Amino acid sequence: MKLLILSGRSGSGKTTALQALEDLGFYCVDNLPLGLLPTLATQLREENHDIQRVAVGIDARNLRSQLPCFAELLAQVKAQGVACEVIYLDADHDTLLNRFSATRRRHPLSDQNMSLSEAIGHEGELLASIQGAADLLVDTSHLDPHSLRNLIRMRVAQREGRLSLLLESFGFKNGVPPDADLVFDARMLPNPHWDPALRPFDGRQPPIIDFLDAQPDSAQLLDDLEHWLLRWLPRYEANDRSYMTVAIGCTGGRHRSVYLVEHLAERLRKAGWPAQVRHLQLE
Repeated sequence: MKLLILSGRSGSGKTTALQALEDLGFYCVDNLPLGLLPTLATQLREENHDIQRVAVGIDARNLRSQLPCFAELLAQVKAQGVACEVIYLDADHDTLLNRFSATRRRHPLSDQNMSLSEAIGHEGELLASIQGAADLLVDTSHLDPHSLRNLIRMRVAQREGRLSLLLESFGFKNGVPPDADLVFDARMLPNPHWDPALRPFDGRQPPIIDFLDAQPDSAQLLDDLEHWLLRWLPRYEANDRSYMTVAIGCTGGRHRSVYLVEHLAERLRKAGWPAQVRHLQLE
């Protein structure tokens, strides 16, 4: 049996993600008291052989005294021989604040003594033990519900037991993605942005591809990235790593990083790694 634990701050998209998992055939339980996690795993493993994939939603509505014990309870579940993965969803503070303001929903921790902004910050502190144990961190700041469902399907359902590899492009002017495991900088390559004729295109389109193909450093950088990843990805996988997010950045996240991600993904797929692609600044 595979047990997937889904957590994250309120407003980060946990309900949407849990619904996506249910559509994928997971048996889903939302807001399970954390202390019952080992008991649930035992009952499902011993009494219902028809259920092979289970997803459990855990958040700050839980018993506060149990949240710091997450690592211990997770170890108890794994000791039963259950394969466990932890996915943690989050978004930046301002995004969470705007989402609650737009929907006018009450934050589960806010009351007359705690403002919405304070509740969002306090919730992150309560869930720190779960975030620290996460196999996969997902930043939903720029994801709508449809995009989040697609991302969950892409990374969870299509993993098929292997390391789930995601290559994502980003712009350094927008900050390094918080869900990145490895970060590479492409800003040493010539920037197509400074050519007015190239500026409207992105790294997936022929004008940018032709421009960067003509730069000797582009091929050298691709070779270096390919060789490094092909050498070390098997080591990550052998160390029971379930997910890996490789982020490649340039200044704006539209040209050089996109070009490199697309070409690198193609090379890795030919080498047997089912690399998935995401372009943060083009979404």
